[in-house]
Amino acid sequence: MKRLSPAALLLLLLLAAAPPTGASENPKAKAKALRQREVVDVYNGMCLQGPGGVPGRDGNPGVNGIPGTPGIPGRDGLKGEKGECMRESFEESWTPNYKQCSWSALNYGIDLGKIAECTFTKMRTNSALRVLFSGSLRLKCRNACCQRWYFTFNGAECSGPLPIEAIIYLDQGSPELNSTINIHRTSSVEGLCEGISAGLVDVAIWVGTCSDYPRGDASTGWNSVSRIIIEELPK
Repeated sequence: MKRLSPAALLLLLLLAAAPPTGASENPKAKAKALRQREVVDVYNGMCLQGPGGVPGRDGNPGVNGIPGTPGIPGRDGLKGEKGECMRESFEESWTPNYKQCSWSALNYGIDLGKIAECTFTKMRTNSALRVLFSGSLRLKCRNACCQRWYFTFNGAECSGPLPIEAIIYLDQGSPELNSTINIHRTSSVEGLCEGISAGLVDVAIWVGTCSDYPRGDASTGWNSVSRIIIEELPK
C-alpha cells in the first residue's frame, strides 16, 4: 500500500471534517469547525523540525553605562577593647671606663693640702664617678685632734649629693697616757659623685682639719702602696 504524503493526509482530514455545502450555522456545524482546527493543530505538531542554522556572530561590545550614584556611608563599628601598652627601650650598650693611679710609698706628712691626684676622662655627662683612695693613714697629737681626708673634682668637693670624706679623731684622754702614740693603719676613702660633666676630670685626695677641732700631726701613705681608683658608672 502506498504511503500518503503529509499534504495529502491533511487534505483528506479537511474534507472529512468539512460541513456539507449549504449547511446553516448550527451547533453541529460549529463543532465540526472546531474539530477541523484541531486537526490542523495536530498536523502542525506532526511537522518535522529542520536542521539548526549557523550560529550568529557575537555583537560589538556595548558602551559603558552611566556611573552609578555614591552609596550610603557605612556606620562606625563597635568600640574595641583597650589594648595593653607595650614600651620598648633601646639602651645604649655600656662600655667599662675606669682608671687606677698608684704610688709605692707616698710618705706624705702634710697636715693641710693636696696629697695626690689622678686625671680621668669621663665619657658621658649623665653618669656617676665612683672613687676610692686606699692607703696608710696616721694621726697623732698630745691633746684631742681631728683630721679629714676628702676628694675633689676639678678642685671642688662633690656636691652630688654630698662630699666624699673620711676622718680620724684622736683623744689622748689624760696626761698620764702616752701622748706620742703613732699608729699607721691602711684605710680607705670611697664614694659616688654625680653631676660632673663629660671630659677631663682632675680627681685629687686632700687632707684638712675637721670643723671645731684642732688639727694634729697627719701622715699619708707611709711605707706602703697607695692608690686612687676611678670608675664611671651608669645612672
